Amino acid sequence: MSMIQHAFKPLVLRGKQLLPIVQGGMGVGVSAHRLAGAVAALGGVGTIASVDLRRLHPDLEEATGRCRDKAAIEAANLTALDREIAAARELAKGVGVVAVNVMRAVTQYADYVRQACRSGADAIVMGAGLPLDLPELTADHPDIALIPILSDARGVTVVLKRWMKKNRLPDAIVLEHPGWAGGHLGAANVAGTTDSRFDFEKVVPECLEAIRGLGLSTEQIPLIPAGGIDTHDKVRRVMELGGSAVQVGTAFAVTREGDAADAFKQVLMGANEQDIVEFTSCAGLPARAVATPWLSNYLKRESRLQDAAAREDGGERQCTLKWDCLLQCGLRDKLSKFGQFCIDNQLAHAVKGDIAKGLFFRGKGTLPFGTEMRSVRELIEYLLADLRPAHA
Repeated sequence: MSMIQHAFKPLVLRGKQLLPIVQGGMGVGVSAHRLAGAVAALGGVGTIASVDLRRLHPDLEEATGRCRDKAAIEAANLTALDREIAAARELAKGVGVVAVNVMRAVTQYADYVRQACRSGADAIVMGAGLPLDLPELTADHPDIALIPILSDARGVTVVLKRWMKKNRLPDAIVLEHPGWAGGHLGAANVAGTTDSRFDFEKVVPECLEAIRGLGLSTEQIPLIPAGGIDTHDKVRRVMELGGSAVQVGTAFAVTREGDAADAFKQVLMGANEQDIVEFTSCAGLPARAVATPWLSNYLKRESRLQDAAAREDGGERQCTLKWDCLLQCGLRDKLSKFGQFCIDNQLAHAVKGDIAKGLFFRGKGTLPFGTEMRSVRELIEYLLADLRPAHA
């Protein structure tokens, strides 16, 4: 397969020259082996979202779908992650990078990191919390690239200082803008997602200065802006600011190679700006998604559910699925400022295209090809080389 021609400098990870494109991790099951392998095969960074991948494997889901055995569910998810990494590597055939995205906010994050290393992933990308212990978790695999997802210079400085004490540096840093990204967002609350400190014009130079201020070379730690980058002109703009690559999520989710059902893709492609809403996830993080029937109905009841949680007397906390997928869960732990729903259930419905019950995370902004479903290659060619396919 011919490589994609473009005018940007390559992204360099662990000495490997790559397309300056990172496909964002999207769970549950939205970015798995098909999408990650397709991106890597073209020379980019393809990312498998690690959480609850058993949903994509009929034998594992049949064995654990109605199961309330936490150990069995966790074992099935590690098996699924191993399968997905192997399948993505087969598609990539040694080209590009196969990464695994791990949310710091999930209880099984350490197991996911270790499994990704054992299964031969090329990189670990970690968000939804500060990845302060990632160097220790990967100590036996020094060649794996480590890429934290952060949103401002303060977070970058904290991670760099802590990691430097462990004689480890990030191989790159994703700078995700909470005002544009989909899914869980790196801000303290919904109102904070629009803070100007997250703007690329501000955060990229500040992070470059923070790196230099610690005596490090900015060439050592590539910065990868993410969120709302949906045109070639926006790619060029963030590169001119000092970015070394861009991370793109939603636009990859709706490609032909995306692992989610076509109905899932139609929901994302059919959403207008007014259909995209911000709310607080059950993980306590601000989030952005399409206002589907389930989400709209939930938001109408949210304040009542939170009031009910605030009145709880501190009794026994139990996960509705007996799995405890999150370190902190608004529903399980009766945390009144958090969302009061089971995110795993809703995301599992979404990946299968269940519009009535699903939670469909989506970034803010437009899609490069509108309501047309295009290939991974066509998307990358447009973003990097400004080549638009016919009829798009």
